[in-house]
Amino acid sequence: MIFTRNIELDDFRYIFFPKGFEKYGYLGVHLWHEEGDYFNALYPLVLAMDYEAKPKFCPRWFLRFLHVFGSDKSIVRVRNWTLHNLLRKLTKGIAFVDWKTKWHSYDLRISIHAPMHLQNLADDIEHGFYSRGAQEELVAKIKQLDPNASIIWGSIERLKKQLENLENNEQQ
Repeated sequence: MIFTRNIELDDFRYIFFPKGFEKYGYLGVHLWHEEGDYFNALYPLVLAMDYEAKPKFCPRWFLRFLHVFGSDKSIVRVRNWTLHNLLRKLTKGIAFVDWKTKWHSYDLRISIHAPMHLQNLADDIEHGFYSRGAQEELVAKIKQLDPNASIIWGSIERLKKQLENLENNEQQ
């Protein structure tokens, strides 16, 4: 037996009167805090996905309606195959599967179903987010060893080498 969740009054609010970022919920994206580093990193990708996925003739409320009654507001459950398939057809299969961090707070992983140019955008966001986070961590370590150190941003390898040199000088 397959269980689906119960439709609640809040689902109708979500469909017709979404709060902030919920208007892109039909893509499957869920960000709990509409502020901070993760939101700022993912927001351009979601806007690009919305631009590609939303047909010009179709209002977002209808896509959210299909998302609730067709896909049960989920990326894995299906409540009604006809509505689910209509949502996939209208959005050209574009969907936000998941995002998470792994190992470090700056190691962002993004999973989407989208054309290659959106996949490339997601990859660039991942790599840029990782690079900035790793550089900030290395600079903090360098500043602990030498508060007056000259920092040249842009390369993780250069900062690692600078940190290694400072650690070697401190050992001697």
